Amino acid sequence: MRAVAPSVWDVAQSSATARHVLETARQHGLDEPTCLSGTGLTTGDLADPATEVYVGQELTMIRNLIGRLGDQPGLGMETGARYHLADIGILGFALMASPTFGDAIDVACRYAALTATYLNLAGPEVGQTEAVVAFDDAQVPRDARRFLLERDFAVMLRILPLLLGIAHAPITVRVEFADLPLPTDLVEIENLTVIVEETSRNVLAIPADLVNQPMPAADPQTAALCIRQCEELLDRRRTRRGISAAIRTRLIQDSTRIPAMATVARELCVTERTLHRRLAAEGTSYRALLDEVRATLAAELLNSGLSVEETARRLGYSETAAFTRAHTRWNGCPPRMRRRD
Repeated sequence: MRAVAPSVWDVAQSSATARHVLETARQHGLDEPTCLSGTGLTTGDLADPATEVYVGQELTMIRNLIGRLGDQPGLGMETGARYHLADIGILGFALMASPTFGDAIDVACRYAALTATYLNLAGPEVGQTEAVVAFDDAQVPRDARRFLLERDFAVMLRILPLLLGIAHAPITVRVEFADLPLPTDLVEIENLTVIVEETSRNVLAIPADLVNQPMPAADPQTAALCIRQCEELLDRRRTRRGISAAIRTRLIQDSTRIPAMATVARELCVTERTLHRRLAAEGTSYRALLDEVRATLAAELLNSGLSVEETARRLGYSETAAFTRAHTRWNGCPPRMRRRD
């Protein structure tokens, strides 16, 4: 079995994931307006289960959090520990009703975009003694990598015992992360032992015979129904509409490292000329989209209290003067006149 989840940047999220980030901020004395700055969200939005949050909005919250508290080890673990199986909604039912544990892994890989993870999952690849689920972290923003991978690990610790059931025999699994020392190297939860290693790859390795183990609440008919609903939910939550929307999302992904148009064209598997033509057909251009994203982010960052110099750095400008000229071009005034002290 092998499946790869859709791009996380394509799909809106449940408000639960952003709500848990806000709860961590509160726990550490960070006020709600600061945590939500630049997102357009309110605490009322996050309290509403019907609210769907864009990935860029949640990432802004995380950047606000680690920007004020520092990229300290344990923040992601603390946030992930707040998660429940109910937070992933219908996907949780699909996992629990899967015929075998391997089937549950396959479903998790296919619909990972319905969860909080920024990873693409693939597997399980079954060998003689162990089966491996690979984590592709290419979509994980570098500045928030520690937080996001820690959170994924903590969520796995919450959900894995539920999938195995309370009566399972003692099981040892291994989690490997590349270039990321986690706060712990061994976790024991009931009959589950999780060994954590820092290696050159990102994988979850489980005993091979676990793949064919029946799930405690296996129900193939219910699983099939839930999978159909997962597919419908995934289609509804997709947020990309046209190539200009895709580029806006890509630019927001890491505002400190704005890619050249040629780079974006390669990522979208088109030539620069084709990209230019398709953007023109949508009434815009790469430069216009770049200005739009930077202008919007600049307003939010300045309103949050960041200095002009820090805002310029966050937007990828090597010189504050260049940002000042751009801001004047966008708004008719220099950024110091727009900054809220």
